[in-house]
This record gives sequence, C-alpha cells and structure tokens, in this order.
Amino acid sequence: MEELEHSLYIVELFNKIFSKPLSLLLGLMGIEVKNPEHLVPDYIVMCLIVAAFLILFFGLSSRKLKLVPSKLQSILELIIETFDSLLVDTIGEKGKKYLPMVATVGLFILSCNLLGLVPGLMSPTSKLNVTVGCALTVFTYYHWQGIKSQGVFKYLKHFMGPIPLIAPLMVPIEIISHFSRPVSLSIRLFGNIFAEELLIVITVSIIPFFLPLPFMAVAIFTAVIQAFVFVLLSCIYIAGAVAHEEEH
Repeated sequence: MEELEHSLYIVELFNKIFSKPLSLLLGLMGIEVKNPEHLVPDYIVMCLIVAAFLILFFGLSSRKLKLVPSKLQSILELIIETFDSLLVDTIGEKGKKYLPMVATVGLFILSCNLLGLVPGLMSPTSKLNVTVGCALTVFTYYHWQGIKSQGVFKYLKHFMGPIPLIAPLMVPIEIISHFSRPVSLSIRLFGNIFAEELLIVITVSIIPFFLPLPFMAVAIFTAVIQAFVFVLLSCIYIAGAVAHEEEH
C-alpha cells in the first residue's frame, strides 16, 4: 500500500495550503467544517491535478500551431481527428459540434486513468464519486442536446414509443433504460480502474521491482480501452438523443 500512502502526502500538502481559506469561505456561507485539516478529499485533489495539466498542456501547445506541424502538433491533431472521426461515424457530419464536450470528457477520463501509474499519485477514476460525476455529466448533456434539437415535447414524445396504446408500458421502460446508463458507465469505469490499481499496489508491496511492469503495461492498455468505451457510449447516447429529429 506504499503508493497509496505517498498519494496522501500531496493531499495533505494541498489541504495545508488551501483548507483554511476554503474553511473560511464555507463559514461565510453558513457551512460548518468539522475537520478542516482534511477538507479536500484525495480524489478531488487528483482531479484538480488532471484538470490543471490538461489546461496548461493544451493551452501552451495551441499557441505554437504552424502550417508545417511539429511532432507535438501532429500528435495533437491526431487526437482531435480521432474524436472527430468517432463522432462523424456515430452521429454523422452534425456530430462535429459535440467535439468539445466529447473530447474534454475523453481526455479527462484517460488522464485520470493513467495518473495512478505515476509514483506518488492515484487514479481519481478508482473512486466511484468521480466516475458517477462523469457519467451524470454525459447523461445531462445528451438529454439537453436532445431537447435543444427537437424541443421539449417532441423529445419527451419518443419515450412513449411509436404506438400510443403501449405508452403506459414504454414510458417506465424508457425511464429505467435511460437512468441505467449513468449507472453502467460509472460502475464499469470504476470497477476496472479500481481493480487494476489495487492489483498494481499489492504487487508492488510484495515484489517492488520488475514484476509490476507487465501489470502496468496492461493497466495502460485498460486505461485507454476504458476511456474509449466511455467516449463511444457517450457518442451513441448523443446520437440516440438527437436522431429522433428526423423521425418526426
């Protein structure tokens, strides 16, 4: 469990710096903080690290764009083109407008998945709170896009099914189906990342040298696959939400 203990040092440092100002701010809002020394949990600190890294990396990289791309620019363009082609294949040409949301979620989840491989850090996606937050973000987003593309009444109408007589049966089925999506997204991602991180930590604690390397290689593969599956399902959900526009 050595790696998990190291991750606490960064969390403790963060809380030493920011817990008092945050406690004062929450106090002004009428919220009582019982334990200010551990105000910010570990997964929040890790998420902030990932967010800061992505903002700085892509912010600085985008300032040096050239007509003849460098190696870094070529990699960045490949990443964007991957998300773009996935959206086009799933939704069509109109899917390009969802690129900012889908790419942001995908890169955030991929970075969170890989963060646990860095000594002294942990994967925030090994915590259910983070994966639920990502899943609910996608859940809210695709419903909002469905309402924007069709209007409230037309969007809700497809929950009733094609035949009015079976609407009392279809409505609860559709509601259960839609609410099961964030559950499956969050639990799938959480379970895989938590299991691989726990396996690596246990292996390192027993044999701390070369044996964990194959598991870490598998963890990289799993991190990429899980991020891809999350993004792919998000694209499918968005496609399903906006595709009904052509049916009415």
